[in-house]
Amino acid sequence: MTPFEVRAGRAPARATVVLLHSSASASRQWSALAQRLAARFDVQAVDFHGHGGRPAWSGARSLTLADEVTLVEPILKAAGPVHLVGHSYGGAVALKAAALHPSAVASVAVFEPVLFRWLFEAAPDSGAAREVIVVAETIRKYLGRGDAYRAAAPFLNYWAGVGTWEAMSIERRDSAAARMRSVMAHFDALFGDPLSAGDLQRVRRPMLFLTGMRSVASMRALSSLLCAALPDAEHEAIPGLGHMGPLTHAAEVNGTVVDFLDRVLEGEGRSPERLRAAA
Repeated sequence: MTPFEVRAGRAPARATVVLLHSSASASRQWSALAQRLAARFDVQAVDFHGHGGRPAWSGARSLTLADEVTLVEPILKAAGPVHLVGHSYGGAVALKAAALHPSAVASVAVFEPVLFRWLFEAAPDSGAAREVIVVAETIRKYLGRGDAYRAAAPFLNYWAGVGTWEAMSIERRDSAAARMRSVMAHFDALFGDPLSAGDLQRVRRPMLFLTGMRSVASMRALSSLLCAALPDAEHEAIPGLGHMGPLTHAAEVNGTVVDFLDRVLEGEGRSPERLRAAA
C-alpha cells in the first residue's frame, strides 16, 4: 500500500503521520522527515499515480484529486485520525482528503499547496494566474508533439528556478521526462477541482500553511488567499525559500512541521514527552 513505512514501536498512544509528495517527485522526498518523526509517530508515505513505484492513472476518465485521496483512504480507515503533511500537489491532495474525511484527520501541514483554481477564480487576469496557465499550456503542447523532454524543462525551471533543467544530470532528466504525462494530469485535476474555502473552513482541524518568501508569484498570491480564507489556521512565510523548500531546505521546513505537530499533540493532551516515553 505504501512505498515505505517507518515504525518504531506499537504503543497505543502513537499517532500516525501521512506524507504526500510533490509532482514529478516521489514519497522518498520525505525520507529525512520520516526518520525525524519515527521515534514518536507511525509514519507512512504514499506515491501518487505515475510516481515512485505506482503505475500511471489508467482510468477511463481524467484523474481527479479525489482519485489520489483514495490512495490515502486505507490509512485513514486503519489509523485515523491522522496528521497529513504535503508539499505542492501533495499539499492539495492533503487538503482535499481533509475536506472529504474531516473526522479521520487530526491536523494538516502543507507547504505551498497548488490550489490553482483559487487563483483563477480570484484573479483570472493576474500575472500570477497567467504564469501557471503558460507553464501548463507549454507542457501540453510539447507532450502533444511527443517531446517529454521539452515538456519537462519549463516545468522544472518554473518551480525550481531558471537553469534547473539545464543543470540536471541525464539520469534525472530521464526520470522527470518519464513523469510528465502524469504531471500534466495533475495540472488538469487541479484546474478542475471544486475544493472551496468553505470546504476547508468546515474541516475545523489545526492547519499549518507554509510558503517560501522567494517563491513564484502564483504561490505568493495563493498564500494571501489562504490567509484570508482561513484566518484561524497558522500561516508562516519562511525567508529565503522557494517552492522547492522542502527539498532545498529540508531541515528548516521539517523542523517547522515537527514543531507544529508537537503543538497539536500538546493541545490534545498528548505531549511530546509522553509520546517519547511510550515509544
